[in-house]
Amino acid sequence: MRNALGSETSMNDLRSDPALLPTASLRVLRFRAEMLDWVRQFFRGRGYWEVETPLLSHDVCVDVWLEPFAVEVNSNGHPSQMFLQTSPEFGMKRLVAAGAEAIFQVTRAFRQEESGPLHNPEFTIVEWYRVGETYHQQMDLVERLVTGFSQYAAHLSTEMEGLNFRNCVVSSLVCPFPRITYEEAFRQVTGKSVMGMSAIELSDLAESFGIRGPESLRQDDRDGWLNLILTEVVEPRLEEQSAVFVYDYPSSQAALARISEADPAVAERFELYLNGIEICNGYQELTDVNELRRRQSEHSRRRQQEGLPALPEDNRLVSALELGLPECSGVALGFDRLLLSALQMDTLSEVVAFPFDRA
Repeated sequence: MRNALGSETSMNDLRSDPALLPTASLRVLRFRAEMLDWVRQFFRGRGYWEVETPLLSHDVCVDVWLEPFAVEVNSNGHPSQMFLQTSPEFGMKRLVAAGAEAIFQVTRAFRQEESGPLHNPEFTIVEWYRVGETYHQQMDLVERLVTGFSQYAAHLSTEMEGLNFRNCVVSSLVCPFPRITYEEAFRQVTGKSVMGMSAIELSDLAESFGIRGPESLRQDDRDGWLNLILTEVVEPRLEEQSAVFVYDYPSSQAALARISEADPAVAERFELYLNGIEICNGYQELTDVNELRRRQSEHSRRRQQEGLPALPEDNRLVSALELGLPECSGVALGFDRLLLSALQMDTLSEVVAFPFDRA
């Protein structure tokens, strides 16, 4: 093989600097490519069509929990700030507002967060929207996607030369996947009903499990305490189930999900956990533009309270909702985590070529 200067380069030369090499094996990367193709066929076979939306946009999701990468650009002598997208949500909803009824996208997303076994600031996301379906119907679709994905992964591992992933998670998946509410998930583990608890009561509950909040967690941050208990107490118990849906999250954690008319305390939102790992996030989508403005203002206020950079509240999604977003549901799924779970691996570096420290 020749390098850029035309001289011969050996594998020994590459191995002398491990950072040049991918962290995942080439066999796994070939396998990954086949599984990405399977995902595309899955959606096409169900009437979805594939779309592309900008990775770099002037618009950005205003969320206290998501920190985007900001990029300074200079267009025709006019400097401005743009953002790498934390998900393709804004662009895809603009397409739904324009009349697209069933769309999906396989793309990259970017979030400023610490790298770790299950986190990489750049990752592959599969996102889709369908008009006229509920978030409960989307749970049905996610279950079919995950079981089909795992079954094909098991089959493919026996077909591809040199691969032998005998521990594919399909062997432990039991359908239908259990579905429990957020409230019930906490009650099963803590014995307490947390939906009506104050921040002080939640901090006392955390302490009863020997958990102390970090110094950055304010005593009055109710959602912060809920998230801490979820991570430290509830999610470890979810590991005992190979697959489980948790749904109807607190309305304070609605993001862009619709609030239930039957119970204003909850948002019509779900997540799927595979062996305790969060795989996807689904919503009955918010269509009320005034509520969208209110939530963005609230998240801006909370970001300011947390000392986080201000983000622009004016965006094209607001304009799209003013034109009218039909009743729809959508899901964002982390492909890297799904592949990791299907192959029973431990870290994202085993299923991606170049994680953040080698990018």
